Amino acid sequence: MKTSPDLDRASTADIGPSPLSGERIEHDREAESQARLGEAVSKNLGGRVRDLRKKRGLTLNELSERSQVSRAFLSAIERSAKSPTLPIIVRIARGLNVSMSALLGVEPAASGVASNRSTDQVTFRDPQSGFERTVLSPSREGGGVEIVKHCIPPGQSSGLLPVYPTAVEKHILMQYGELTALIDGREYKISSGDTLSFTIETPYRLCNEGSVPCVYIVVMVERG
Repeated sequence: MKTSPDLDRASTADIGPSPLSGERIEHDREAESQARLGEAVSKNLGGRVRDLRKKRGLTLNELSERSQVSRAFLSAIERSAKSPTLPIIVRIARGLNVSMSALLGVEPAASGVASNRSTDQVTFRDPQSGFERTVLSPSREGGGVEIVKHCIPPGQSSGLLPVYPTAVEKHILMQYGELTALIDGREYKISSGDTLSFTIETPYRLCNEGSVPCVYIVVMVERG
């Protein structure tokens, strides 16, 4: 039985907008906000590296030796002439003996009970791959446990990530998409709802081989 165009339009109007449309709009707004925060973090990163290096009494040559990042590239980062990738950021943090979150400007919580509102969460965006790392948990003096969110665009990866100076466990909970983890010469694949846990003992890589972004939560536990 055929219906008139007017009746079809009335039926559509009665239904109203899909709840998924609202969720998508909210997600897009959050993504735009995080992107702006990520740009601000990247812009201020050079000053953070320089200040932390000088606070520790290190020359560029000494930090270069400790981080395995060239002196010329470190100098360019400090002058905001170049933007480092995720693996380089991890190496610099290791050379400065600070967490990546501390290097990105996350300040320690001032009290025993602390929250980290979405508008205050710090995001780093890799300028080459588009890999995004957002710090979800409030920072704590002495570290211990950190919760972050990763988003990897289709066909991209984290790059080869180095080993930390101390033993660190990484626990991954997939939220969306599929993730391929290359750990100690072996390949592990997980999808939405799956988990993966490992101790970082060798350099490793996290890849999105799918056609949609993959999003997952990471809980890092320092055991050293």
